[in-house]
Amino acid sequence: MNIIEIIKNQISKNPILLYMKGSPDSPNCGFSAQAVQALSLCKEKFAYIDVLKNPEIRTELPKYANWPTFPQLWIDGELIGGCNIIMEMVQNGSLKKLINETVLKYKINQE
Repeated sequence: MNIIEIIKNQISKNPILLYMKGSPDSPNCGFSAQAVQALSLCKEKFAYIDVLKNPEIRTELPKYANWPTFPQLWIDGELIGGCNIIMEMVQNGSLKKLINETVLKYKINQE
């Protein structure tokens, strides 16, 4: 599997996925830390990929996504955006709504 296929597979298998620097318990940049904090406020599980431990993903994902920076939040197979967009969505309530809808969708599909 090439790196783009790996990225596509990660995105399709994880309804809520954060590509970040570090881990949720130990973010390695302030923007990743803010993104984790925002997602944690929604009180739902999310997957993450540490791009610092995956240099090929760190190099290729920005090209694939047409988004140059990290973190990158993907929900239900769609790129939501980076830290600034995530924080705007927290402030206007749309992040929690989108995450709740996604969790509900996947819980229904698993039954």
